[in-house]
Amino acid sequence: MFNSLWLQTAYTRDTYPQLEEDVSCEVCIIGGGLSGIANAYFLAKEGKDVILLEKDSILSGATGNSTGKLTVQHDVVYTDLIKQLGLENAKIYYEANQEAVLFGRSIAEWDELRLADSILFSQTKYGTERLEDEMKAYKEIGINGELGWNTELPLKVEKTLTIRDETQIHPVRFGQHLAKLAQKAGARIYEKSDVELMDLKKRLLYTASSNEIQFNELILCTHYPIEALRGLQIMKLIVSRSYIVSALANMPLTGQYISVDDPKRSIRTAFIDGKTHFLLSGEGHQAGMEKETQIHYEKLTTELKNIYQLDSVQYGWSAQDPSTPDLVPYAGAISPSMPYVYMNTGFRKWGLSNSIASARIISDKILGRPNKAEALYAPDRTGFSSFLLQALRNTGLVLKEFTGGHITRTDSPICTHMGCRTRWNEGDQTWDCPCHGSRFRKDGSVLEGPATKPLDLS
Repeated sequence: MFNSLWLQTAYTRDTYPQLEEDVSCEVCIIGGGLSGIANAYFLAKEGKDVILLEKDSILSGATGNSTGKLTVQHDVVYTDLIKQLGLENAKIYYEANQEAVLFGRSIAEWDELRLADSILFSQTKYGTERLEDEMKAYKEIGINGELGWNTELPLKVEKTLTIRDETQIHPVRFGQHLAKLAQKAGARIYEKSDVELMDLKKRLLYTASSNEIQFNELILCTHYPIEALRGLQIMKLIVSRSYIVSALANMPLTGQYISVDDPKRSIRTAFIDGKTHFLLSGEGHQAGMEKETQIHYEKLTTELKNIYQLDSVQYGWSAQDPSTPDLVPYAGAISPSMPYVYMNTGFRKWGLSNSIASARIISDKILGRPNKAEALYAPDRTGFSSFLLQALRNTGLVLKEFTGGHITRTDSPICTHMGCRTRWNEGDQTWDCPCHGSRFRKDGSVLEGPATKPLDLS
């Protein structure tokens, strides 16, 4: 059961070579998810000499474990964006993501994308009030939304907020297609090429197999950037996990849904190779804080059976998502002292549109083009008070887990990132670090960073 629907139904996988020689390039990208591949495509298409390095197989991380929604409706977000960042920045966020959606539509093949209404729904008075506030934000920004009752779900729904004709994609097939376009444009893509050491001052990278990469500019698309400690961004990201189960169904839904009340649920169908798959996701919690994670799969599976009358659960998987303090991802130079090193992270469960939007921002910067979203997404934009608060929360958690973990979980292996004790994740069969979100496979190998070295399981 514990496999991603998207990874299991991908196109026949093209294998890319492992880096086995010393190389040089204008732009080196670390990370083969959608953000890395989009950066490679945008830059190679404009004539840049690009190398992309992926430590495992492309699209096997966050992209391959997403819900597959390519939309500007990112839960209830525009009300908060206006309050926190102002109307103009909320408009910029919307427009950057709308451009990403349109780009996806412009290149996708017929079996990678379909249109679907994106629908928020409420089940309580409080939830309805949130939808009404969000509709006001839509009107201020200029988003064409409909507040009313628009649902095909077997649930008690008070009100819905709909954006018509949004997009849902098969994220892995879409990413595979984009990778081919990037390669056709001249990008060199390498898999099984894990970066182990960096000398950013000399602009050198070294792989685990001791090959050297000389670069002019570097883009970190590794979800939790290895070098983010330089600008303290690592202390400003909260990492959460959520769970998805999938079962065969009779027919596709015309909409893709998100509940605004608790418990949070995301609902959609996917029509793949003549079969309809029903996807139910939710059960979020902070990464690395729970051992008995199979409980979350069981809750979703029970809902599939009792509410949606679906018994044949075929797939179950989980996703990990870093969030910034102010809802907007980081895309830009990691530090003013190193303007040639860029980071791309903090997508807050909305990595498909934001991956493309962020890649466009970074690529435009490298190409010397203006992008009105540059300042909004800049990693150094956040006010001191907001990241001090989250840094203190995160740092406090790290210190607690570092000391408490070593005392209470003496049989758990030590995370190779900053020395916290990991927790065994029974549901996904992984070792998870509660400090900064690193994850390791059962054999100790790195599944997700910021850790770069395997666990010592001896």
